[in-house]
Amino acid sequence: MCIARGRSFSFCLSRLSSPSFASFPSRFLHFHSRGFCSSISDKFLSRRKVYLDRVLSNNRLLTRNTMDSKTVQFERTSGSEGDKPPCVWSSPEGGQKIDIGKQIFCNRSLNMRSIVAVGFDMDYTLAQYKPETFESLAYEGTVKKLVHDLGYPTELLDWMFDSTYMVRGLVLDKKRGNILKMDRHKYVKVAYHGFRELSKEDKVATYGSALIRDSFDEPEYALIDTLFSLAEAYLFAQLVDFKDNNPGKIPADYSRMYKDVRAAVDLCHRDGTLKKMVAIDPIRYINDDASIVPMLKMLRDSGRATFLVTNSLWDYTNIVMNFLCGPRAVNGCSALNFDWLQYFDVVITGSAKPSFFHDENRANLFEVDPESGMLLNTDNGTPMPQVDSSLRLPLKSLDKSCQVFQGGNVGHLHKLLSIESSSQVLYVGDHIYGDILRSKKVLGMS
Repeated sequence: MCIARGRSFSFCLSRLSSPSFASFPSRFLHFHSRGFCSSISDKFLSRRKVYLDRVLSNNRLLTRNTMDSKTVQFERTSGSEGDKPPCVWSSPEGGQKIDIGKQIFCNRSLNMRSIVAVGFDMDYTLAQYKPETFESLAYEGTVKKLVHDLGYPTELLDWMFDSTYMVRGLVLDKKRGNILKMDRHKYVKVAYHGFRELSKEDKVATYGSALIRDSFDEPEYALIDTLFSLAEAYLFAQLVDFKDNNPGKIPADYSRMYKDVRAAVDLCHRDGTLKKMVAIDPIRYINDDASIVPMLKMLRDSGRATFLVTNSLWDYTNIVMNFLCGPRAVNGCSALNFDWLQYFDVVITGSAKPSFFHDENRANLFEVDPESGMLLNTDNGTPMPQVDSSLRLPLKSLDKSCQVFQGGNVGHLHKLLSIESSSQVLYVGDHIYGDILRSKKVLGMS
């Protein structure tokens, strides 16, 4: 699925439930038996058997025919867990009204019968950052780096960021300082120089009216294909206007300005400027999504393995996932623990996607000690004996059914999950190239 902005549309699976369970009068849990009760690898049969035994003993089974499949409904006769209202998974048969911003649109169907494992990226997938706060934070940090570290004019410190202006799918012309909107055939439909729209004559004179094969690629152009890159695209447009209106203030050319913006963004990530602020107050920067845990439980109860593959390192991953999956205190914060690991079979941090999806990637796989953050050597995921046994700390509070790693490649992931082929994997991410296209074309992941 390719959506320009991507912000009001949620990612696959985790938004299949309503954010407000209490608003539903029904107490039914809907799912398609043909989709989620398929045969799977022997590794997860025991989990599925326990789930089916519980369902048959605690629930009254109702069936009804639909137009194209048989839908199975379970009406829970026992009380829900704690004081939480029952989870109602939306379906066409359920008659629940779903806001268009949470509907899923796709151009192909997927037979879940062959899917053994379902994996997720974290940033901008499970963790949906708030544009008005997180991207503004990224923008402000980048501007400060440009001024204080790269010598740009101090006037930049007074600039403001409009989080609604840029969308994904744009292309930056580094050499000319232009921002382009193209169609699927690489025909430039709209072109801006900074914030000034180019006339049709100027656009045609610069980019032509016919397809130029292999054009609009790196290094002359930059693709705005992630939500992380929206703030830097907006800043680049501001710099172009400022340079044109203030001759001599910025001696660098447009291409050099873009390199400086990228360098400033990298500095923010390397010194922890962004993630430190998010870690202090997650609720300010991340949307609280109550449907993530029920969604993960549903997938695991269906007998499938679940995994997390993220480029973020363990310390930040643990903070974000605690916020998303852990219990809330009165102030909206959650105490750090490892309880969220129960919803995953494998967690891989610092994966360095998209190179992670290449088998020829020889990155080493390290086991992460969750309590200390220490990296331990492994042999393709198998823990290696340590020369000094004191290096391996006792993990009293950790559920070892989930292992945490850093680095590695997709081959390691297959071994950890006992998966024969990537075609058995459904991976959900936000980066159409780094997450989706690469894993689909190279590996055949769904």
